[in-house]
Amino acid sequence: MRACTESVEQGLYTRPAYTLSREDSEHPLILVCEHASRFIPPALNDLGLNADAARQHIAWDIGALALAERLSETLGATLLAANYSRLLIDLNRPRHAPDSIPPQSEIYQVPGNQQLDEATREHRRQMLFKPFHTRLQTLIDERVAQGRPVRVVGIHSFTPVYYGQQRPLEAGVLFGEARQYAQNVLDGLARHPLKVAGNQPYKIDPLGDMTVPVHGDARGLQALLIEVRNDLLRTPENIDRWAGYLAPLL
Repeated sequence: MRACTESVEQGLYTRPAYTLSREDSEHPLILVCEHASRFIPPALNDLGLNADAARQHIAWDIGALALAERLSETLGATLLAANYSRLLIDLNRPRHAPDSIPPQSEIYQVPGNQQLDEATREHRRQMLFKPFHTRLQTLIDERVAQGRPVRVVGIHSFTPVYYGQQRPLEAGVLFGEARQYAQNVLDGLARHPLKVAGNQPYKIDPLGDMTVPVHGDARGLQALLIEVRNDLLRTPENIDRWAGYLAPLL
């Protein structure tokens, strides 16, 4: 591991860390899409992945941004969306989680994340992680100070095959403290012919998750993550369908 105080990635992160839409919305919902983008600066050569792997679910949540944008448009709600790949640094992980900057994701080795020096890790935190979460915190702070209700919902997708195993689940609602909010969403989705479940295919873990435990539960706010299987988000018609399912429930 190199001993240095300046990252070799200085100057690469020229895009803003996030895109903020409908900042001044009066809707209580703040939508978050932490895995919206698969963009990696060209100089990093897709972190050593081949072109196919760099387009797969390990790099982003396929369809999640399109769904989040449609929900934001339908509800007139604020949306905060990441502009860089989760492989550079995962915005839904605490800074020091083992998979914050993953050296391997599912079956894929990520050579460009292996043997990183601490200066480069910290550079990614400062350029990508900190601006995103500072902006989300500020959005919430401003609304709480105004006495407005706030709900935080992350929009995600998951792969239909994980480590070779098929996943029949179509959607999950992940929650910690916001049990009633989650149950209301689950009950609403269950009125359609959908395979849905609470805290599936993942569970909220304060040691491994960021949005719900930090920006929601720790502040006493209602907060959820919505997970939709990504093969169900591949067409505009399916995006419309899922936005139609979710918008009245959020």
